Amino acid sequence: MIRIKHVLASCALLVSLCFCGSAAFAEESAGGEPKPAVALHGDVKYKDGFTHLDYVNPDAPKGGTLRISTVGTFDSLNPFVVKGSPAAGLTYMGGLPYDTLTESTYDEAFSQYGYLAKDITIADDRSWVRFELREEAKWNDGVPISADDVVWTFETFMEKGQPFFKAYWGDVEKVTADGPKTVTFKFKVKGNAELPLIIGQLPVLPKHYWTAEGRDFTKSNSLTPPLTSGPYKFGKIDAPRSIEYVRNPDWWGKDLPLFKGMYNFDRIVYDYYMDEKVQHQAFLSGEYDYKEESSEHQWQTSYDSAAVRDGRIVKELIDNQRPAGMQAFVFNLRRPVFKETKVREALGYALDFEWSNKQVAFGAYTRTNSFFANSDLASSGLPSAEELKILEPFRGKIPDEVFTSEYKAPVTDGSGNARANLKKAADMLEAAGYVMGPDKVRVKQTEDGPVKLEFEILLSNQLFERWVQPFIKNLERIGVKARIRTLVDAAQYQNRLNEFDYDMIVGSFPESYSPGNEQREFWGSEKADLPGARNYIGIKNPVIDEIITQLIHSNSREDLVTKTHALDRVLLWNHYVIPMWHYNKWRLAYWKKMKHPDTLSWLSPLVIQTWWIDPASNAAGGK
Repeated sequence: MIRIKHVLASCALLVSLCFCGSAAFAEESAGGEPKPAVALHGDVKYKDGFTHLDYVNPDAPKGGTLRISTVGTFDSLNPFVVKGSPAAGLTYMGGLPYDTLTESTYDEAFSQYGYLAKDITIADDRSWVRFELREEAKWNDGVPISADDVVWTFETFMEKGQPFFKAYWGDVEKVTADGPKTVTFKFKVKGNAELPLIIGQLPVLPKHYWTAEGRDFTKSNSLTPPLTSGPYKFGKIDAPRSIEYVRNPDWWGKDLPLFKGMYNFDRIVYDYYMDEKVQHQAFLSGEYDYKEESSEHQWQTSYDSAAVRDGRIVKELIDNQRPAGMQAFVFNLRRPVFKETKVREALGYALDFEWSNKQVAFGAYTRTNSFFANSDLASSGLPSAEELKILEPFRGKIPDEVFTSEYKAPVTDGSGNARANLKKAADMLEAAGYVMGPDKVRVKQTEDGPVKLEFEILLSNQLFERWVQPFIKNLERIGVKARIRTLVDAAQYQNRLNEFDYDMIVGSFPESYSPGNEQREFWGSEKADLPGARNYIGIKNPVIDEIITQLIHSNSREDLVTKTHALDRVLLWNHYVIPMWHYNKWRLAYWKKMKHPDTLSWLSPLVIQTWWIDPASNAAGGK
């Protein structure tokens, strides 16, 4: 499961599905009663008749302009296709101008509430899901949103959209409009517990708009605002410098209890910067209103300004209970230099996290030892009896350490002298057949020719360079030559990712509290060679494919946690990445006119659409 719609993020299906009438489902499995909301496991928190979510201020005032910043450029308003750089505020799952069939909450593990859909019906065996659309839902041109719109959107995404859609919704067999407001998704498999819920995350597009003569859905560089139906419309577009979204006072969904106290800003403006240092100074000068700080070093050293000292800028730390996922040095297994597991493991000993954490981050970070860190989804200790039931059939096909050892990233004493770790790394490389060449770079003779331990680390953020440089120096000491290449052009960097044109990156794999079908996109064999997919590593491992399938078919929260632990162990012991770190707090800085609810979501306080601007500050026109 993914959650990205209402959280600030820097962010992007196979054959056309056949159209059949409702008669095709005459033999379908029985379904439960239509419900306004459904949970993956157990029951939903908010019962029918609730008035608002707990993490909003239902009386939040409307008005004002929220200015946000991002680094890079944009050239597209279509986030649903691979090509182009979509504007901030848009993601491949929609964004500010778009409505979805259902909506997640941020204080439950995984529940979906009717949004465009007023009712959700799920087959008892999870072989299909049916949505009944709201009569009042309409496009911004006044045309009602219909089941045909849903069918057209899904089929178009599957045929022409982002590779993510094929992984996320790949078990859908067909989708049918059973009436003007009724749409049914039938699945290839039974028991995929998550699939009926994640289908609801589909952003719906207007068929009558996109099929009009002269319009091309696949066009990636159009800056003509398309027809939408969401709480915000496109405003002024000044590519590549800024984009504005304007609150739609006539939005059909404004009175739904699900959105009470949300969408409070009249205007949301994203300003683009080419340099992060300039971007930061612009924030301190009041050019934009809100910043989530990602660097502990910058948090500690770069906020010494008059506005911070006199309280006009608020700095706030908020505990983070969301799974941290994995940020890491990511190996591209498509490169011969990283084919061998023992080589990848050896290179991990060259990262002196403890020293860099003290020198760069004031000791604030925690070393990551799980792809699901900071949650009960993270594996620890040795496999439990329930985990062994999953793992034992794969003995001999997965690293032996999965059964015998708890994964822990290499540790140093933090003195900066990582001699013991570097000696171990050198010994491992020697044992793998890599000998020192005359240029002091290790090389191995193989049937396909010599393989030299030399590679490039591609970065998109200059702040990482202070972490990477010591790593490179340590690599040099063991006969490995690495170099940095930083691309500040976001579009150029994304194009390199889309084509898997890199040796190593600093990448991240975000995780939700309810992992599921999106794991195929991260680790699935089918995505390893698909341009634009997020299998950045290039994993083609049948065992991982099978564990992901088992995970998707979990029958309880406990079963899901157990299977996630098993997946975590196999990923870790294959040394696909060199884990970096995580931080269990949000660093927020904002001008004091910005206000947020007293009660915040425990999964993500950064639901920016629950914030508002103090009317007095807004009226004064100041900060």
